[in-house]
Amino acid sequence: MHAITIPEPGGPEALVWTEVPDPVPGEGEVLVEVVASAVNRADVLQRQGFYNPPPGASPYPGLECSGRIAALGPGVSGWSVGDEVCALLAGGGYAEKVAVPAGQLLPVPEGIDLKQAAALPEVVCTVWSNVFMIAHLRPGETLLVHGGSSGIGTMAIQLAKAVGAKVAVTAGTKEKLEYCAELGADILVNYREQDFVAEIQRATDGAGADVILDNMGAKYLDRNVQTLAVNGRLAIIGMQGGAKGELNIGTLLSKRAAISATSLRARPLEEKAAIVAAVREHVWPLVAAGRVRPVVDRELPMPEAAEAHRVLEASDHIGKVLLVVPERKAGTEDRGGTP
Repeated sequence: MHAITIPEPGGPEALVWTEVPDPVPGEGEVLVEVVASAVNRADVLQRQGFYNPPPGASPYPGLECSGRIAALGPGVSGWSVGDEVCALLAGGGYAEKVAVPAGQLLPVPEGIDLKQAAALPEVVCTVWSNVFMIAHLRPGETLLVHGGSSGIGTMAIQLAKAVGAKVAVTAGTKEKLEYCAELGADILVNYREQDFVAEIQRATDGAGADVILDNMGAKYLDRNVQTLAVNGRLAIIGMQGGAKGELNIGTLLSKRAAISATSLRARPLEEKAAIVAAVREHVWPLVAAGRVRPVVDRELPMPEAAEAHRVLEASDHIGKVLLVVPERKAGTEDRGGTP
C-alpha cells in the first residue's frame, strides 16, 4: 500500500507519499481500506518531530479515517467485511489501509457521505469526552469555545446547542465569527480586536462561563480562570499558546473552579472504547437527525498532504480539511513520490 511517511521531521515538504508494507490486523483489530482521513493539529506536531505516536501505534500520521472493513482480526465480533465505518486512531490514517482496534470503530452515521465521515471521530470524541463526560456541561449553562471555527470548535458549538447550552466563541475574522453564528453561537468575540474576559463578563451579566474549552494552554490560562463562573470548569485540550503559564490559585479557589487537561491519542484502549461507545449512544442520533453535522472546509488528494498542512498552519480554513485516498485504476500500479 501507500502512505504518507515522515523520513525526517520538518516543514510540510517532509510529508512523503510512498509505498510501505500493508498492516496486518492483530487480536481485536480490523483492517480498514481508507477512503479519507482528516488533518489535525497533532499531525502537524508529529511532522515537526514534537508528538510521536504511542508505543505500538502506526508511525504514519492521521488520527481518524473513514472507509470499509477489508478484514477481521482474531476475536472480532459485531463487524463484517464491507461495513462502512469511521474510526478514532492513534496513528496511520494518512494511508490506504490501517489496522484499528474494534472498540474504536463507529458506523457511518445515516445521511453522512463516507468521505465526510472522516471529519467526525477525532472532533466528536474530543468534544464529547471533555465538555460532557469531564466538564459536565448542562442545559442553560454557558460554554466558551476558543477557536470556534476550527474542527473542534464547529463541533462543540453544535453539540452544546443540541443540549440546550448557550455558546460563546472566539475567532480571528468576521467571516469565521459569522459562520459560528450560523451554527448557533450566541456570543461572538474577535480575539484580535476584543478582550474575551471583558466580553464574556458583559454578555453574561458578570456571571462568566460555566465551561471553557481551550486549545491555547499557557497563553490563556490566567485569563480563562478570570472568565470562569463560580463552580466553572476549564478543559484544556491544546498548547498552541505555550506549555508553561502562571495561575492565580486564589482566583481559582474563590470560584471553586476545576481545571482538566486531556489528550486522546495515548489513552488506554479501554478508555478510548468507552468514549467511542458514549459518542455512538449520545451523538450519532443527533447526526442522523441532522442536528449535528461535520463541517468540511475542503478535500485534497492524500498525496497532497503537504498542502493540507499549509492550509491548517495558515488558519485559512473553517472546520476540517480532508485527505482523500486516490482511486486506483485497474491494471495500473501507484508510484511513490513527494506531494
